[in-house]
Amino acid sequence: MILTPLPLTPDHDIPAPLLTELTALYAANETFFALSGDFPDPADIRPEQIARELADELANPEVEVLLARSEGQLAGITVTLGRHPDPADPDPWIGFLMVGERRRGHGRRIAEAVEDRFREAGREAVRLAVLDNNPMGMAFWTALGYEVIDHRKDRRLGRPCAVLRKPLAD
Repeated sequence: MILTPLPLTPDHDIPAPLLTELTALYAANETFFALSGDFPDPADIRPEQIARELADELANPEVEVLLARSEGQLAGITVTLGRHPDPADPDPWIGFLMVGERRRGHGRRIAEAVEDRFREAGREAVRLAVLDNNPMGMAFWTALGYEVIDHRKDRRLGRPCAVLRKPLAD
């Protein structure tokens, strides 16, 4: 699994062929987007919505959007946050992780690659939030060793979620 930062054109746009790939990836996750409410119609996710969503993420200098490729194909995407807006929170966050095909190990390999990046940067742990209405997400993250440390509403849309944390010991 190779993680690379989202490439942008000189005008800070996502290259058209990549935006097509990303739109297909998002569209393959209709069930998640129906749970999350991130898009008005999860069955009709449009390229301009993806471009806007990722531009909003990249407006924060602490955010990194990483593409995961396996055998040359886009296998997933992850959005990380180097510092949480809450100054009492010392850990980086995985804000989003999505794969195109489940049950191939891509999600686990992406998560491990992100953990390695944070570990190499000297970070001690990583956090993330899972929507309360997403039991598959909770099962995935707890199987990777993440533990629930809090319950609260997410900052963006006020959705109830569990906050999980995993130490990054060597």
